This record gives sequence, C-alpha cells and structure tokens, in this order.
Amino acid sequence: MADDGDHYRLAFDKPGTWSQKYNLVWDKLLRLDLFAPAVARKEIAYYKTKQNAFGLPLDNRSTYTKLDWILWTATLADNPSDFAALAEPAYRFAHESPTRVPLSDWYWTTDGKQRGFQARSVVVVVFIKMLADPRLWQKWRNRAKDGSRP
Repeated sequence: MADDGDHYRLAFDKPGTWSQKYNLVWDKLLRLDLFAPAVARKEIAYYKTKQNAFGLPLDNRSTYTKLDWILWTATLADNPSDFAALAEPAYRFAHESPTRVPLSDWYWTTDGKQRGFQARSVVVVVFIKMLADPRLWQKWRNRAKDGSRP
C-alpha cells in the first residue's frame, strides 16, 4: 500500500515521502519472510540516492540520522557493495565528526555534528552485520562456549 514507484512511502497518504525501513532487518535476520526480498532491494537502491556525506537521513523530514538504524538498514543489502555504500558514510562520521564526544548515535548527515545522545549502548549495533552471516556468528558463539580466545 505504501509503494511510491522507486521506494515505499513514510506515510501511506503522503506521496513523495520516504524513510529508512530499518526494522525490516529483523524480518531478514529472524527469517520471518513477512516481506518479499524485492522490498528491501527497492529500498536499498533508493537510499543510495538519498545519502549525504555522513550517511543516510532517517527520512525526508530532516537531515539527521541514527547510527544504529543506518547499520540495520545497510544489513538489508544483498551484496557487499550495497552494504558498503550505506555503511561507509557512517564510518566516516565516526572518524571525522567535528563533535569530539564518546560515539554519538544521533547526528547530522550533512556536517557530521552530534545532534544528541552520546556513549549509549545502542552503538553495539556496529556488530549487527555479523548476525546476518550465520557462519560468522556461529564461529564466535562456539568460541564463547568453549572459552577460547581469538
């Protein structure tokens, strides 16, 4: 119902609106198959056209974003190049932000400045891509079980 041609709308009754569909990641990771894979592919292609220097805005209403949600969204990508296209600007933010505080998860995508929040536990999401790779998470799960170290 939210199909807007090359993407899906933020609001059903608002053509031209868009937003990160970051919660689709749980459909993928938990293998629920509630949404066709084409939905994520369409969104990823559209998001690549909406990026700013420090990442993808949350939606069309403002240029701020959330680090965790960018990486959830990037994890929807079917291939490494699409993942990198969305994740690399977030990496750039973490390394080049002019706001020198413990890693913020809410920032402006145009200049990399902190919008709010800092040093929150949600930044652990930088590891979410690992959950999308069963061999990788199984490797670390097994190491944790047997107490071995890398």
